[in-house]
Amino acid sequence: MILALETSTKNCSVAILKDQELVQLIEAQSDQYIHSEKLHLFIAEALEKAGLKPDQLEAIAVGSGPGSYTGLRIGVASAKALAYSLSIPLISAKGTELLVAGALEAYDFPQDALLHPMIDARRMEVYTASYSPAEKQWTEVEARILEAGSYAEAGSHYFFGDGAPKAQNLLESDRHSFLNIPFPSARHFRTLVQGKMKAQDFEDVAYFEPFYLKEFAAQRPKSVF
Repeated sequence: MILALETSTKNCSVAILKDQELVQLIEAQSDQYIHSEKLHLFIAEALEKAGLKPDQLEAIAVGSGPGSYTGLRIGVASAKALAYSLSIPLISAKGTELLVAGALEAYDFPQDALLHPMIDARRMEVYTASYSPAEKQWTEVEARILEAGSYAEAGSHYFFGDGAPKAQNLLESDRHSFLNIPFPSARHFRTLVQGKMKAQDFEDVAYFEPFYLKEFAAQRPKSVF
């Protein structure tokens, strides 16, 4: 039994997983970023609905980012506290990995497919990487500013995530397709956690930090006058 948390975007998501089965999923999206108010309520509700006590969990999984600084801090801090207090492993996956896991679960892709999960950043910027299902190869996660003419490489390109609408306004080729997978979800850990458990691909609870990718840039408050 694994408790999975994903809080890197507007989606506050909690799942209970058993092997590759989704036992419980509780999530909600809000522009107000409800993670601080809802995450622990969702955890308690998911455990109750699954008929589990915390000491029955075997691992905690958490989305490591990039994405919302506040959301990531809340999710990772909660995951670390649970893993430490229960003396169980901590597993992580990037939001781009979770989005691709969701896409591979929901769609069949051609041999020349290139998958581009996109997490919204500022203005015309997204956090993104590219994945080839045929070669099972990733590019590095980067902060990318989208421009006309982006993603002109050969192949069938698929875009998804809450940053993808920015690309949709720029890319009009018939080689560019947009999928309805708006956010990484805790349920997307379903196909990832067993491999990480078998490989003992665990995080060091004491030192694990969110993958922010970029340093936090504080904004100057606007004058009310």
